[in-house]
Order: sequence, then structure tokens, then C-alpha cells
Amino acid sequence: MKNRILIVLTFVSVLKLGAQTTIIPKPNDSRVITTGLPFILIAPDARAAAMGDMGVATSVDAFSQQWNSSKYLFSENKMGIGVSYTPYLSKLVNDIFLGNVTYFNRLDERSAFAASFKYFSLGDIEFVEDEFATPLIQRPNELTIDASYALRLTDQFGMSVAMRYLLSDLRLSGVDGDATSASTFGVDLSGYYQSEEEAYADFNGRWRLGFAIQNIGPRFKYDEGGDENFQPTTLRLGGGFDFIFDNYNKVAVTLEVAKLLVPTPPILGDQFNYSDDNNDGVYTEEDDTLGSLEQEDVIIEGKDRDVSFLSGMFQSFGDAPGGFSEEIKEFTWSLGAEYVYQDSFAFRAGYFNESEDKGARKFLALGAGFKAKVVNIDLSYLFSASKVQSPLENTLRFSLTFNIGEGTYNEY
Repeated sequence: MKNRILIVLTFVSVLKLGAQTTIIPKPNDSRVITTGLPFILIAPDARAAAMGDMGVATSVDAFSQQWNSSKYLFSENKMGIGVSYTPYLSKLVNDIFLGNVTYFNRLDERSAFAASFKYFSLGDIEFVEDEFATPLIQRPNELTIDASYALRLTDQFGMSVAMRYLLSDLRLSGVDGDATSASTFGVDLSGYYQSEEEAYADFNGRWRLGFAIQNIGPRFKYDEGGDENFQPTTLRLGGGFDFIFDNYNKVAVTLEVAKLLVPTPPILGDQFNYSDDNNDGVYTEEDDTLGSLEQEDVIIEGKDRDVSFLSGMFQSFGDAPGGFSEEIKEFTWSLGAEYVYQDSFAFRAGYFNESEDKGARKFLALGAGFKAKVVNIDLSYLFSASKVQSPLENTLRFSLTFNIGEGTYNEY
């Protein structure tokens, strides 16, 4: 129990107190961009997870609200409800999880509405003063509630806007009696293009393109004297192609890239108070040549992060201390494929890649989907391909989708 509490407390502390701080003790260390509310970046549904955490340019499903809500304009179903469950740190504890419920309604030929609720629980934490005291049980959590409206601008292209309320309740009164929860709001802007089915030499095909800027909103903090945290504002771009071999067999291939639109941590003065004269990889303070630049609040390279969220979005494209080569490293990419047989069975695979200097998340994912009348069941499994172990490694995720009014619209 003590080990479990320590693990969860450490995780909470990182989320709450270190959400905007990256410690770089040596000048050549990586500069990982961190934000508040990082749980939003976890893929909530099994289909997206199985294809390498992608969804901005994949074909429409019930969980499109989490990636690109304009895709609902191309749904053949009138309505749908999606429910998903993702265990987190399942190797260590059994009550940390991410849950999601999504509802969408295609109102007519040119518009659609959707809403979703996402809940991230950090499990029960027990505080005991001594063996005779009554335990104090607390359950820190975070959640989002959002709604979107999509409008079809042409036969092949539509756009959407979503509003989101975000709450981070990581307060632990057993540790800090003055702790409070934090809340803010965000906006998503997205677009999706899907071409008509075209005939090629040996198959038919269809192109898909999508973009989304998610979680555009003000910074937030947990108390008056605390640091302001950036939301995980994210730019997503993607494209894909559907190989339609016949009425029974289809293969969809999709490539997506993403970037946090959050300022990069600069190199501060105290991070250069080391030297490596003999190139042995050991840094010492013996030959500090910076003199007056020893103060940790002096920026040597990069830009100040104390800016508004809107300025931070634009600044994020050109503030990396390492220049353009470091900016490129801040993009992640995913490559995924999906084979569908007779619209009743699907097999999926994907790969996600992040630079070693920006978090080193790399993993392979596999998944499958089954359709029984109006219910879809999707599963996914993750294999870490990085020296940094993923908290979702060897975790089975599943999603359920209930299709209502199937076949109401014909998009193909």
C-alpha cells in the first residue's frame, strides 16, 4: 500500500506542480514540452489507439469528437453512442483509468452535432496518521465536457467547431489543506475532406484529408501563487487513402503528424554552469566561463514562456533553442492501416513515433473490430518500442459503439 500511495502521489505531483517545468541539468539534454491536463492526449478509443493514436484523417466513427468532429458529416448512420475504457498504469495499480462517452447526431445532409464526456481517475489514495486513526480516502481526477457543431461546406468538405470545459481536481487535502481544483475552457477547430470513390486499374479508391487545432484556450493555475499552466493545444494534420478492392475487401492507409502549440522551454543560465573539457561526457563546474550568467532566470537561448496562450501558439513554431532542427523534432507522426472485410470485421495496426529528445514515445499497436447488428466492439493492444516504458504498455483497451439509424445516409 505504501508503494502504491507513493507512486500515485508522485504522479499527481508531476501533473499538478511540474506541469510547466522541465529541468535540464546539462546543456545538451532534451527539452520536453510539458503542459497541464496531459490526460487529454491519451487516445480514448480502441480504434484510434490500434492505428498509432490517430484519428484526424481516418474515416468517421462514433469517437470522431476526440479527433476531428467534422467527420460526422460523412457518417452513414443517423446517430451513434460510443463508450470506451482504458486502464492506465495497469502493471502497478488497478483503479487508474480513462473513461469516455460520446454521442453524435447527424441532423441532416449538411450538419451534425456531437457531445462527449471524458473522465480520468487517479484511483483511491488513503491517508493514515497512525494505526489508530480513521483512514482518509481521496480520489483525484480530471475531466472534460464538450460539444461540437459541424457544417458541410461542399459535397466533399466540411468544418466543425467544438467548445470544451476542462476540470483538474488533483487537490489532496491530506497533503495540502489549501489545495484547490483548476478549471478552464478550450475550443477546437477542424476540417475534413473525403473524395468521391474513383476507379483505378485494379481497384477503386478514395482520398481522405483532415486537420484540427485542439484545446485552444487560456492558461490556468491551481492557486493564486502558483504557475500558470498551458493547455495541451495541438495541431493535427493527416491524409489517407482507401483501397476498395470489391464489395467485401477494403484497406485504408493513413499518415498523420501532430505538434504541441506550446512554447519550448528555453536554456537558462544555470544550465550552462558545466564544462566537459576532455569530452568524456562528464560535466563539472570547475571551468564556468559564464560568470554573471549563473542565475537560473537568465535565458541564454530560446524565448520566454511567460506569454499568453495565443502568443504561445505562434511562438511555438520558432522558439526552440536548437533552431529549425529542434523544431522538426517536436512533430510526432503516426502510420496506421486498417483492413475491413464485409463491413463486419476489421484488423488494424499502427506505429507512433516521437523524437528521443522530446519524450521518446515509440510504440507499435494492434487491434481488431467486430460488428454485430448495431453494435461495434473494438480492441487494441500496445507494444512499447522505446527505452522509455509506456504507461499503456501491454494494456488491452476496448470500445463499444451503438449505431442508431444505420444506413440513413449514403455517402459513397
